[in-house]
Amino acid sequence: MKQDGYQPRDYRGWVDSHDLVPFNVAIGETDLAIYACEDLRRKAQRIVLKYRSQLESYIAGNPRFQSSLEPVPVPSHAPRIVLEMIRAGSLAGVGPMAAVAGALAEMTGRELLAFTPEAIIENGGDIFLKVTRKRVIGIYAGNSPLTGKLGLEIEPADTPLGICTSSGTVGHSLSFGKADAAVILSPSALLADAAATAVCNRVKAPADIDAAIGFGRSIPGVTGIVIIIGKDIGAWGKVTLCETAG
Repeated sequence: MKQDGYQPRDYRGWVDSHDLVPFNVAIGETDLAIYACEDLRRKAQRIVLKYRSQLESYIAGNPRFQSSLEPVPVPSHAPRIVLEMIRAGSLAGVGPMAAVAGALAEMTGRELLAFTPEAIIENGGDIFLKVTRKRVIGIYAGNSPLTGKLGLEIEPADTPLGICTSSGTVGHSLSFGKADAAVILSPSALLADAAATAVCNRVKAPADIDAAIGFGRSIPGVTGIVIIIGKDIGAWGKVTLCETAG
């Protein structure tokens, strides 16, 4: 099962998590940075293995699920993670694998919440979090001059929440756009991940920001959008931007 290609994790540490216990879980292409109230590494490893096994088994019998760049039909029988990835991709108008990083972050995070009141799971720039105090999530936008200067303030009442980023200039993930960062907020990290891909694909130049936001806000379940290309930025929805130390 292929996920995103490897990319330097320069943005790790841009999560306000100093009072939480950090640990990593890396299995195959999946590389999670997890912050919780205690070290839940072993539990997280078992969860990730379970969901990766389900995906790998399904892909082996249904290769189109992995290769399609467009929504695929809903099967009559499939694991829940597969069905939710297909649903997220369909809502955003992209293939189901556009939601894979958000899926693994959210599925892992939701199960870990049985053992910790707070959890932040970051998977290749895609985040699922449930918090009990206000947190700031830094925005990584590659070579944009805004990288490291802006963050998202997240209130506990707005979590669980997915915050997912797609970029046409950072990393090896497939993108047809040129945005340095297309950030989507949604209660579903799967939908946020798929929608980030779809929105980023529509940004080739700063002039495209308004239309891309218009498209993104039409996707049911999207609650916030931030798009950065170079020094230009656009935002919509339940988004509270703040300055960060950089």
